[in-house]
Amino acid sequence: MSFIIREGQKKDVQAVLDLITELAVFEKEPDAVEITVQDLLKDGFSDTPKFKLFVAEENAVVIGIALFYERYSTWKGKSIHLEDLMVTQSKRKIGAGKALYTAVLKYAYEHNFNRVAWEVIDWNTNAIDFYKSTGATYLHDWSVVQMNKENLAKYIQNNQ
Repeated sequence: MSFIIREGQKKDVQAVLDLITELAVFEKEPDAVEITVQDLLKDGFSDTPKFKLFVAEENAVVIGIALFYERYSTWKGKSIHLEDLMVTQSKRKIGAGKALYTAVLKYAYEHNFNRVAWEVIDWNTNAIDFYKSTGATYLHDWSVVQMNKENLAKYIQNNQ
């Protein structure tokens, strides 16, 4: 293994943003990323961080990330949401993605979380097959629903 897995640090945020942007391009949403390095610093490294982060590092270069946060399930209790699991294109197939995935699951296990959940695009069959091979349940009959900032504002303004 030519890489290491470690907790993310402030010095990593530009690389993290670059990988988030690369993921958006891979998912065919190249203009979707709105956050900045400053957002990541504030939201991830303040006194009350909004997320946790593991990075895969090779030769002092961040090649992958696993960004996750705590949430609560009314059915299962204390849970983790894995927001992004990403390895840069040129470093795929060396085991970094699996190592990052394992780090998140180990964190969840060691901290007594009851579930880890995430979304995967239906055309990413490599990821789906990998997740299934690890014992994860792929829910075919659930859809993701979101409200963006603009529509949130419209809804609130129209319903006051």
